[in-house]
Amino acid sequence: MPLLYVTDLAYPARGRRYCDEDIFLTSRLRAAGFELALCHPADAQALAPLGFDAVVVRNSGPVLHYQQAYDSFRAAALAAGTRVYNPLTGRADMAGKQYLLDLTAAGYPVIPTVDDPARLSELPQVPSYAVKPKQGADSIGLTFTANPEGPAGEVLIQPRIDFTYEVSFYFVDDAFQYALYAPDPARRWELVPYEPTAADLDFASAFVEWNTLGHGIQRVDACRAPSGELLLVELEDLNPYLSLDLLPPEVQDAFVTALTRSLHSFLGSTTA
Repeated sequence: MPLLYVTDLAYPARGRRYCDEDIFLTSRLRAAGFELALCHPADAQALAPLGFDAVVVRNSGPVLHYQQAYDSFRAAALAAGTRVYNPLTGRADMAGKQYLLDLTAAGYPVIPTVDDPARLSELPQVPSYAVKPKQGADSIGLTFTANPEGPAGEVLIQPRIDFTYEVSFYFVDDAFQYALYAPDPARRWELVPYEPTAADLDFASAFVEWNTLGHGIQRVDACRAPSGELLLVELEDLNPYLSLDLLPPEVQDAFVTALTRSLHSFLGSTTA
């Protein structure tokens, strides 16, 4: 089963090395019987038609760095019926940040979000607000201010929360795999294993269910609010970094097994 594996091996991510994770994953997938070719995201559209069973998008970096190439690849893949993993039907980060507004309106446990400074009264009154571009990623353009400004519909505004810690839940398809958290909020990428409670898993699973992806890898990022509840920070369904190097070997093995099973199921399904 030949796969085109999309990754930016040279992307300078803060606090983690994308290339190491993809070298590890591709070696394990190759050992599981897949044939793989790696390519940069800017080359995916040109290479996808060359006889691959699917395009697997992994650590390809923030799309805004190659937005035109990604938009073109996405349009061509949809038009040609190319199988892309994760499937291009995701409703979360894959489709932009509108989901944060939708989930806020629907009453989900998410950091309250508006996209217009004129709607500031709809948020909890706090000393400082987080403001970032609606089309941003990876904290690019993030600022904190007491008086949010920006064009309506082009910014996201959220109350700044003095959370206890951030925690991420990792899923393959709808199956939970592991969780990691940052005990020190000032050191976001210094992660250690986290043992979730049943309530934690119910929280994370609700967002995976909302996203309705039949196959794929998803990361549910949350923060523990001062009140003790978890609030969604981000639902990453395009190319979530997995921090596999921080896991014990048995958890790594279990993840690779789940991913292999998911890919076989995806490739055997009648629709992408």
